[in-house]
Amino acid sequence: MMRYAPWKIALTLAATLMAVLICLPSMIGPDNRAKLAEIMPSWLQPESIVLGLDLQGGAHLLYEIDRGDVVRTMVGNLRDDLRRQLREEKIPISGGIGMNARGVQVRIPDADARTRIMPKLSSLVQISAGPGGSGLDVTDAGGGLLKLTLTDAAINNKIARAVEQTIEVLNRRVNGLGTTEPNIQREGADRILVEVPGLKDTDRLKDIVGTTAKLEFRLVAEPGYNPSEVDMLDQTDQPGQLPVEKQVMVEGEDLTDAQPGFDSRTSEPVVNFRFNIRGGQRFGQVTSANVGRPFAIVLDNKVISAPRILGPITGGSGQISGRFTVEQANNLAILLRAGALPAKLSIVEERTVGPGLGQDSIDAGKRAAYWAAALVLTYMLITYGVFGVFANLALMIHISFIFAALVLLRATLTLPGIAGIVLTIGMAVDSNVLIYERIREESHAGRSLISALDAGFKRAFATIVDSNVTMFVVAAILYFLGSGPVRGFAVSLALGIMTTIVTAVTMTRMMIALWYRYARPTKLPI
Repeated sequence: MMRYAPWKIALTLAATLMAVLICLPSMIGPDNRAKLAEIMPSWLQPESIVLGLDLQGGAHLLYEIDRGDVVRTMVGNLRDDLRRQLREEKIPISGGIGMNARGVQVRIPDADARTRIMPKLSSLVQISAGPGGSGLDVTDAGGGLLKLTLTDAAINNKIARAVEQTIEVLNRRVNGLGTTEPNIQREGADRILVEVPGLKDTDRLKDIVGTTAKLEFRLVAEPGYNPSEVDMLDQTDQPGQLPVEKQVMVEGEDLTDAQPGFDSRTSEPVVNFRFNIRGGQRFGQVTSANVGRPFAIVLDNKVISAPRILGPITGGSGQISGRFTVEQANNLAILLRAGALPAKLSIVEERTVGPGLGQDSIDAGKRAAYWAAALVLTYMLITYGVFGVFANLALMIHISFIFAALVLLRATLTLPGIAGIVLTIGMAVDSNVLIYERIREESHAGRSLISALDAGFKRAFATIVDSNVTMFVVAAILYFLGSGPVRGFAVSLALGIMTTIVTAVTMTRMMIALWYRYARPTKLPI
């Protein structure tokens, strides 16, 4: 029946008012929004719609995984695995393990030993192989020489995994900058797209993204060291190189947290870090056994600092100092928290989208929305008279609900998203057209006015739901299978579909019910 309880009317009006208040900060500009934030309580800060890269400008970087670095790492791991296997089987070799661009080779003079070790290499195949492919080609070159060569399937599988791991690390790093809604996605087999809306300092973004951030703790070599067991590493805080033992005592993978801070004695910016249980135990063992020796903190094969161990550090935490600025300490903390990249990255494309281009896009989107809304409002008003007024009011509420949902979900509004909203403007009134035409048919069939109104809403409801569910399925497919701008379009379309059902059925029906109650019309005005 065309009746609404007072509490339902009050609830509908409250929801509409809430939607308008949520959208208001997005309409008043950043300066007025900042003033509003000053007078609002901390738990009720105004939020605005997050604009995408194409609307507010920002940084656009396209990276490529360094294929050579991935292969070199795989060859190094293969060498270490082979050495371990030979040691476990106690098989003597001649001349050591050689390395080449795609694999390793080893000479085993004893034929029985070669026969015994060949089946054991299958474990190395499992380590290096991708799904459905062989990881190693193992060949006997004669004279006791065995050659282990990485296959293309193994390399491609490793690169695919490196891309996935890199995207996870970059998400943690870029989110640590405090930016909103970064877009980090895979492009092709070995490329990664990084888009950060609103970021003006692209150099800082490149420093954060491109740094490998492989952290190691190693002991500084003592006088009389063996050169084959020592790396000469550059120092970041002073000129010259420092002899550092090759053995890694504690790895950065055992870090659980890293935060910027200040040294209590010198007030210099530092980075405070904390290990997990395994790392804390190892750190305590190393510092206990090497009191008095310098302990090098190595980041990407460069010594940040080499403090002397004054006593055992068993608390599982420590401090990194290196004459940092506040920004450098904060950046280093972000890198350490996010973890190291699995491979080096190289920049393929770098582009900065200026706010001017974004403003042009916003203006074009506004013009399209204004024209679409004006034409739709005019058509409904001319065609359906007073019922057109109700449909137009419901359309305005519909748009308010969409923008309020974008704010609450912290979804990014892109230029395709604006196109999706413009599309939903037509879809919203389409539901009203279905209802009104059904009411007209029922009235022509001889029903009374109240009966025609009630039947029109009831019988059109199933059609409205069917059509909107179909469109929602399409929006869901676009969201889950698409990326970037396509997902922005899908989000705005899905939100528009959901609010359409509410406004076209509930809002319009309530307004017509109130009109009928107070106007008491005797004939259908359409």
